[in-house]
Amino acid sequence: MQLKVQQWLVLVLIIGGLCLAGCTPNQVANSASPDNTAAETTPVPAIQTSSVQMKNLPTLEGTATVVMTVKGQPITIEVDGKNAPLTAGNFVDLVQRGVYDGLVFHRVIGPQSRPPEQPFVVQGGDPQSKNPNFSPQRLGTGGFIDPNTGTERQIPLEIKPTGATDPIYSRTLKSAGVRKQPVLQHLRGAVAMARSQQPDSASSQFYFALADLSFLDGDYAVFGKVTSGMDVVDKIQQGDRIDSAKVTEGSDKLKNGGK
Repeated sequence: MQLKVQQWLVLVLIIGGLCLAGCTPNQVANSASPDNTAAETTPVPAIQTSSVQMKNLPTLEGTATVVMTVKGQPITIEVDGKNAPLTAGNFVDLVQRGVYDGLVFHRVIGPQSRPPEQPFVVQGGDPQSKNPNFSPQRLGTGGFIDPNTGTERQIPLEIKPTGATDPIYSRTLKSAGVRKQPVLQHLRGAVAMARSQQPDSASSQFYFALADLSFLDGDYAVFGKVTSGMDVVDKIQQGDRIDSAKVTEGSDKLKNGGK
């Protein structure tokens, strides 16, 4: 997607919406400029995150289907554990735990935002938003507290380049020196994880891409796509809540999941 200079500057400012607390303007700007030159071929580095770090994380071995209901209307999401096993596994695990039920979409940048903006993202998944008395200004700072550890579960950044056997972990494609497009790209309807400037800081917050956002490719982990109900996503407004989220297919492919 080609953007005019003014549109680009606006997106540099609003891309901070994908970050949790702690992003500085410079860090936001840096994360908004991935190298999208896919023609060159670069050897893909080995996985950097240790097996010890990853072994206890939920993993999705294949694909699953999640139906998320907002204002009584379903959004069907295909979750891709083939190309993003840890990121997809984390999402499916949180769905099965009921973490997303009742949570707020705390950031909407698009036609339904106030004032209306160019279509960008709808973001939610902060567990703090389940409390109706929690300050809306502080939403976007929370993640899933794992009852087994008492600490916030954070998953490594996971991006699989086209033609690679395994994903790259804990680094953006640009910082890893990879000039290939990721397998899972930010096309309209993509579902991806929000994070801070630290690569391995994603927890429970996710976003829907309201348009093709190729400048995010290689910087944020896409793990699925909307296959039905994009019209529902387009109508989401800031403050709307997730009625429920259920795994309808593929729950048997989740390993190391909770309840």
